[in-house]
Amino acid sequence: MSRARVARRIATAAAFGGGGISLVGGAAAGLVLTEMRYARRRLGHGPDAEPPVAEGLYGTAFAGTRGAPWRLAMLGDSTAAGLGVRRAGQTPGALLASGLAAASERPVELHNVALSGAGSADLERQVSLLLTDPGRAPVPDACVIMIGANDITGHVPPARSVKHLSDAVARLRTAGCQVIVGTCPDLGSVEPVGQPLRWIARRLCRQLAAAQTIAVVELGGRTVSLGTLLGPEFAANPRELFGPDRYHPSAQGYATAAMAILPTLCAALGAWPEEEREGVRRRERLLPVADAAVKAAAEGGTEVSAARAAGQRAPGALLRRRRRRPLPGQDQDHVHMHVTHTATSG
Repeated sequence: MSRARVARRIATAAAFGGGGISLVGGAAAGLVLTEMRYARRRLGHGPDAEPPVAEGLYGTAFAGTRGAPWRLAMLGDSTAAGLGVRRAGQTPGALLASGLAAASERPVELHNVALSGAGSADLERQVSLLLTDPGRAPVPDACVIMIGANDITGHVPPARSVKHLSDAVARLRTAGCQVIVGTCPDLGSVEPVGQPLRWIARRLCRQLAAAQTIAVVELGGRTVSLGTLLGPEFAANPRELFGPDRYHPSAQGYATAAMAILPTLCAALGAWPEEEREGVRRRERLLPVADAAVKAAAEGGTEVSAARAAGQRAPGALLRRRRRRPLPGQDQDHVHMHVTHTATSG
């Protein structure tokens, strides 16, 4: 069975309640789970670790210039929360808020409800916090979700994982939010996990990422693939891109992910510079959703969004490779070198 058909089956099962379709054999998945749990214990990743608190207002220099601040929310697991770095400004939420403020010349109010250790099942609680907590009103303009790794290590059936994500995206879209999902990362790059379990972990993650993409795009959201974007680079530069626990990203690792997501976030809010748009069109491909999802899972930093060509009966998807924007405060020469390496990896 093709990878596109497997991803479509998972997404379809999720739409009908999230059944127990398995990506690989139960014994193999169990080995990955055991190995990942062992790696996390051996590397000292404890449940008491807390990410920096990054909520607040970014881009205050632009206050009063172009209307009220954007409202940006981060949802998901420890990666969305920024576990592994020491300063709030190094978390992905802070990096995205600063980048959006600089690109749009408008302040950004950041809310982060992500929880370390969370799986997709926790998204219901996180969405409720954003939509019903009076202290967080009004509804965010955009929500960035980073989720999936704990579902893999927790041996959650993929269709159930995608069902939880779909429900969260549907609620946010109904409330009027733009939604960008950074799909399941590549756990095969974690150093202590050896072969052949690395290959199995990579396959699990890619298939979940493809199924996540189908579900999100068909609900009107956008996805950015993080798996192969981070995987080869993390494997080649583990001392730089992993944090002290050698499991979560370092500040540079989070910056890599944020640079990939930022252009999609800006585009979703209409803040992408006009001069960039023609270049993006030259890097677009219109494909069936499942085919686009599988290609994105194998091509890190790729955006997928819904589209319909003239005369096309079924909705398709646009596969885009956007030029990444340097994040505020980053060294320009380093950013140029790093982005060039990323574009040629995977």
